[in-house]
Amino acid sequence: MQNLLVITCFLVMLFACNGESKSDTDPVIIKDNSSSASATSKKSIPSETRKGIGNTDISINYHAPAVRGRVIWGGLVAYDSVWVAGAHQATSLEVDQEFEIGTTTIPAGKYALFAIPGRQEWTIIINRNWKQHLADDYQQSEDVVRINVKPELTNEVTERLKYEIVQTGERTANIIISWEKIRVLFPVTIK
Repeated sequence: MQNLLVITCFLVMLFACNGESKSDTDPVIIKDNSSSASATSKKSIPSETRKGIGNTDISINYHAPAVRGRVIWGGLVAYDSVWVAGAHQATSLEVDQEFEIGTTTIPAGKYALFAIPGRQEWTIIINRNWKQHLADDYQQSEDVVRINVKPELTNEVTERLKYEIVQTGERTANIIISWEKIRVLFPVTIK
């Protein structure tokens, strides 16, 4: 009986130490355990980025692969081909109010986020079919919007794919994709 109590206390402490806390002062949540020893051995980690913009929630769910010494752009991720913008399942973008990307107004809902990386320019794609494996079922006819953005070369390596949502105004934000030495961003406006 005493051993069961000790094990139970240990498990409660373990889960409490690894748990996430959410407060109003920390509106960005990133589920990424890549700092732990066991997570670094995983090929891709399920991750989520979430941010409140005004009274709207934006969330991005993705699998975050690591560089692990590999050639990413033009290697693991082909240039000029549709990429799932993560690993495994399609990366999903969910916004709970009507929003705008580029000049296109998009109804509230959940969408797939794809990209076509190029050497000089990327195409960011928002697609209706958010529940896809890689880009296997991708159909351009289900695209809601496509916008072109310029990739930025960074000095530091981002080892694991990372999404950020950075508020730029009362109802605007940039979604930033960083991996290896490339960073791309595109603006989102809440209607």
